Amino acid sequence: MKALLLTDYQRLEVSEVDEPQAGVDDVLIQVEACGICGSDIHGYDGSTGRRIPPLIMGHEASGIVVSVGANVDDLNPGDRVTFDSMVSCGRCEFCRAGQQNLCDNRRVLGVSCGEYRRHGAFAERIAVPRRIVYLLPDDLPFEHAALIEAVSVGVHAVNLSSIRLGDTVVIVGAGMIGLLTLQAAKAAGATRVIAVDINDQRLAVAGELGATETIRADRGDAVAAIREMTGGRGADVALEVVGATATIKTAIESVRKGGHVTLVGNVSPTIELPLQSVVTREIRLQGTCGCNGEYPQCIDLMRSGAIDVAPLITSQISLQEAPAWFERLHAGDPQQMKVVVRPQR
Repeated sequence: MKALLLTDYQRLEVSEVDEPQAGVDDVLIQVEACGICGSDIHGYDGSTGRRIPPLIMGHEASGIVVSVGANVDDLNPGDRVTFDSMVSCGRCEFCRAGQQNLCDNRRVLGVSCGEYRRHGAFAERIAVPRRIVYLLPDDLPFEHAALIEAVSVGVHAVNLSSIRLGDTVVIVGAGMIGLLTLQAAKAAGATRVIAVDINDQRLAVAGELGATETIRADRGDAVAAIREMTGGRGADVALEVVGATATIKTAIESVRKGGHVTLVGNVSPTIELPLQSVVTREIRLQGTCGCNGEYPQCIDLMRSGAIDVAPLITSQISLQEAPAWFERLHAGDPQQMKVVVRPQR
């Protein structure tokens, strides 16, 4: 079969590779759509150390069941499906406690970090365990379904954020995940959502997707603006979706006393924390990692229109076009939000 193979850092080739072998508990899937994640771009240049060549990357995908293993009796060839990006072991203490996203032995599709190599979905077909596969409704397009993994990150973050009906929520960072988190926050009951970013195009999309106010953080004091908008009180909840010192400080200072800050972004391994502000105002800080079983919830939110991914898909490309597109995205293309690879084209 054909696959997009990372043969060396900053070198991708469409190559003939061996067909994946599906075990007795696995499902073989024909990949119809796979999104290019920011982590794939960082893997492309080797900056994360988690995509060691040779590797097939890609973990945001959907497709059609080709065949199932002997122990799989609830899926059939032709079924439309998507699948989680993480394979948990099901045996460790965290898996047994229902915290599969914290699994001690988790493996991520399209990742090779020295400890393991797990090929991903920039390919014509992929084999994955049945337990991470989810049926899709017939009316959900494959390119939209490929974004369920990204949607699940935002939904999981909001589920951990204690948002209540009528809350004011700040989203710091209006990139792909930030815009999905924004929509999840509104679906959770936030009636006022303030988006903060330094990109006019992203803020415009944030407005289209339900932000009640937007703030350009590099054109004034974002915290002061949020305080003014909230009568000096501050927001109830802030979700930070960048992962840098400046944006985390903005999130912390934007919430009221006793407010909640959820940290979603992780660009920087370490940051400066305004500890005194957190302690004296009793701010609750919550980290969040990936998702933990929210796929059905995400599918329902997308079907109902509560979360709309269509405005975020800026290009759909073939496998043959992908190497040039990776170069383009790595160089930086502010016009692109989500590029989806269609391996069957």
